Amino acid sequence: MSLTARFMLGFAVVTTVGLLLLSTQLIHRVERQYFEAIEEPMVDVANILAEIIAADAEDGVLKPQAVEKAVRAAQQRQLNAQIYNLRKAKVDMQVYVTDAQGRVLFDSAGIEKPGAISNHRDVNLTLTGQYGARSSRVSDYDPLSIVMYVGAPIRHEGKIIGMLSVAKPQRGVLAFVWETERWLKWSVITTVLLMLLGIYLAARWATRPLEQLTQHALAVSRGERSSLPHMPGHQMKTLARALEDMRDALEGREYVEHYVQSLTHELKSPVAAILGAGEILQGDVPEPKRARFLQNIRTEAARLRDLLERLLHLAALEKQKKLETHEMVNLAAVFDCAWDHLALIAQAKEVRLERDMAADLMIKGDPWLLELAVGNLLQNAIDFAPKDSVIIARGYRFDSKVTIEIEDCGPGIPDYARERVFERFYSLPRPDSGKKSTGLGLCFVKEVAQLHGGSVELTNREGTAGAKAMLILPG
Repeated sequence: MSLTARFMLGFAVVTTVGLLLLSTQLIHRVERQYFEAIEEPMVDVANILAEIIAADAEDGVLKPQAVEKAVRAAQQRQLNAQIYNLRKAKVDMQVYVTDAQGRVLFDSAGIEKPGAISNHRDVNLTLTGQYGARSSRVSDYDPLSIVMYVGAPIRHEGKIIGMLSVAKPQRGVLAFVWETERWLKWSVITTVLLMLLGIYLAARWATRPLEQLTQHALAVSRGERSSLPHMPGHQMKTLARALEDMRDALEGREYVEHYVQSLTHELKSPVAAILGAGEILQGDVPEPKRARFLQNIRTEAARLRDLLERLLHLAALEKQKKLETHEMVNLAAVFDCAWDHLALIAQAKEVRLERDMAADLMIKGDPWLLELAVGNLLQNAIDFAPKDSVIIARGYRFDSKVTIEIEDCGPGIPDYARERVFERFYSLPRPDSGKKSTGLGLCFVKEVAQLHGGSVELTNREGTAGAKAMLILPG
């Protein structure tokens, strides 16, 4: 599991559990406060109506007709009250009155019959001078048929002579409660999602330097040329420098070991040939054979010199992490210089050049390295080109890339060698002599291309014999 995923999972669990607990408490609190907000004005209404009835009482006898008439008239009214998202069309508050014995005098809802004794909680508590309130369900089959009752005593000369209870159906109130609960739930869900998005972005921002360092380390382990990415912060910079120092130390150790092994292997053949020729020349050798053995010594010595020079160039190049020279270079002029150095070799093999270079082949780079790279590609094409053939060179710009193509008419690349042509010391026998080169030229070209941020490709020509090399560089 990635570091970002760990951040996300941990934050998601903690945040979701915390917000769910908070939202549950909030929903219960909201529901309670809605009922508190409804009950508080009901107390006021109940006591006001109780005082009205008390004022009409004569000799301790209740006369609730005025209140009954007012309530009935109010219930007949057609309202058009838009209370936020709730439209109220009629008065739904109910009132009932009992005497001191709990006998119902009237009930605007028609639930209690006049003359019946009410033993409800609000009646009993109110008649004893306590605060009487209750919530009852009108229908056992309808959970929304809850009605809240609040009682107020009716006093005459300080004595309780009856009580008045105000009833409010909670169906309308529950609509407010449910709307608030829905709003709270969606708010919690939206908050969690936004917080998850925020922590994801923050985690990506925090772990991006680690990801860049990881990609850099993986590229180094694959043997690719990778420059150290820019790291923010003191700790990340210190870690990056430590990683780069470790890379240099490991690469230096492996580099020396690998080169010693490779150089030993490559030097065995020419050294053995020189020693063998030298031993033979110590004896009595006829002049024709002596000349041939001396020529072998000179050839093998030249091969040793060429191998050492190319190894030195490649070793210096592979240790470079970035270009040391940045200047505008005309690739067409670079190609001309490289061809001039090889013109005599091509002429000896009777190989001609057909050249088609665009005029705008300007790039930024190291002219010396580019000339060596192009020269190696041309040398490779000349080595494999048959006598009296043509090498075709093109230079053109496509999008933001500059490309040099070099095609020969040789035997092409065998299938078994296509994946290995850029390996160090890997070489194919030349068609005319059967000899192999040092196997460092194409490896050198690849290093130069990567240093310039480009690439090199070597494929067979389509529809005809020969190979095609492509040096692709950013323009």
